[in-house]
Amino acid sequence: MRYLEITVPEGKRRAVLDILESEEIEYVVSDETSGRGYAAVVRFPVPTRAVEPLLDRLKRAGISEEASVVVINAETVISGGFTRLRDRYSRGGQLGARTSRQVLRTKADELTPPFTIYAIMLLISAVVATAGLLADSPAVVIGAMVIAPLLGPALAANVGIVTGDNRLKRTGFTYQVIGVAIVVVASIALATLARLAGLEPAGVDIVVATELEERVAPNLFSLAVALGAGIAGILSLTRGFSEAIVGVMIAAALIPPSAAVGITVAWGMSGAAIGAAVLVIVNLLSINLAALATLWIAGYRPQGLFEVSPTRTPTYTYAAIFGVGLLVLAAPLAGVTLLDFHTTELQSAAEDEVDAVLARQQYEGLESEEVAVELDGEYPIQSVERVVVTVSSREPGPVPGLADRLYEEISPHTDEGVVVEVQYVVAQERGSDGNQQATVRSANGP
Repeated sequence: MRYLEITVPEGKRRAVLDILESEEIEYVVSDETSGRGYAAVVRFPVPTRAVEPLLDRLKRAGISEEASVVVINAETVISGGFTRLRDRYSRGGQLGARTSRQVLRTKADELTPPFTIYAIMLLISAVVATAGLLADSPAVVIGAMVIAPLLGPALAANVGIVTGDNRLKRTGFTYQVIGVAIVVVASIALATLARLAGLEPAGVDIVVATELEERVAPNLFSLAVALGAGIAGILSLTRGFSEAIVGVMIAAALIPPSAAVGITVAWGMSGAAIGAAVLVIVNLLSINLAALATLWIAGYRPQGLFEVSPTRTPTYTYAAIFGVGLLVLAAPLAGVTLLDFHTTELQSAAEDEVDAVLARQQYEGLESEEVAVELDGEYPIQSVERVVVTVSSREPGPVPGLADRLYEEISPHTDEGVVVEVQYVVAQERGSDGNQQATVRSANGP
């Protein structure tokens, strides 16, 4: 429920009261004596669903820019007339209601903080996210998402598009682009300092050693997070759900990938940086496309006779830009997804073949410990480099012919040239305390 207070300009009092009476709205009117060109102040409660159509009617009657309208949340209204009005505006008996366009603009604007605060909060978030990724700490990365104020700009841009508010649209897109740039630049600076300080693991791929791997080689499933964030963001804004929780979801789609771009740039990994940058752009496009589509489907657009067409055209234009951009960038994501499927299938097939080979009599005493498919590390589009089979045995030294046999059985399961490497783990008991020592030897197939 909402409680409206309208300051009526001179000459418009009768028009306003006629509209309220035609809607059977119970109102209170008082004379305005401030001498500022207003004739009266009208106050009345209405169901939430009635706010938007009522304000549209008042605008068509000429009560728009000159009038002052205040919309307040109302806890309870006890009135038989209000009950009838609420029943009339409830659809199918559902009393839940969406937020009016006018209130929607205000809420989207309020969720966008002043630029200085926005930049400072994103700078802190970038530092925390970069530290969390380098330390391989999911908890720290989640903390960075919580403090990132990215919900407001994402929603403001699309609310501005569908309602024809150019200022809101411009602010939303500007904040999004600058926000991502702040995170990337801050991450580059912090990661560079970390590398100069000697925090680079010697001989270890920084991507594999940290939480970066899923961000530098994104697949199509990455779209689900961003699309869900965009839809949930609009629903939280229009239906009164928790904006804070949805804000974390949007930050999850943007902050870690942006920090990953900075880290991989600082480490000189151009391929990985490209993969992370693609993920950032895809998530930005997905969030905006989902938010825009949700708003349009829900009917958030100017309803006046001369406003629908000018608003529909830019909405379709932006939707086309977002959609085409996603389709173009979906190609590398699809390649990574197919590689993931192929890797999973190859590992499963390799495990079966290894078990079948070791079950033969000549390999009695050998047991399969692990089968791993390793990629070549050429991010973002990688390929299978080798299959590593770890075998345990009580006898030292490699088993002649085993690597060749495993290669013959595993290689038909992939179209790529693959190396099969067999590593032997020899466990030897020493002393009565049962302590064991493991020795690893390796042999490669063709």
